Amino acid sequence: MKRHVQITDLKSHLSEHLRMVRTGQPLIVMDRNTPIARIIPYEAGAEVLVIRKPRPGAPRIQDIPMPPPVKLDVDVVEVLREERDEDDEWA
Repeated sequence: MKRHVQITDLKSHLSEHLRMVRTGQPLIVMDRNTPIARIIPYEAGAEVLVIRKPRPGAPRIQDIPMPPPVKLDVDVVEVLREERDEDDEWA
């Protein structure tokens, strides 16, 4: 059974939630109605991340050109400020 928890509740009751994860119950962390992370029990030897060497002939990361900057008709900083002001109204 997957449990869902809001960020604020996770911060307030971290030890309690981690105890539940330790018993084998995965935990989905939510930011409002959006799932943003999954906390699962640790299993020794079950590493998911496999690091491998690049294939022969693959370009080095520093040789890959960056995409051109996005040209926007809006002030991104102002949009961020407005969004944060809206979030403060809901807090």
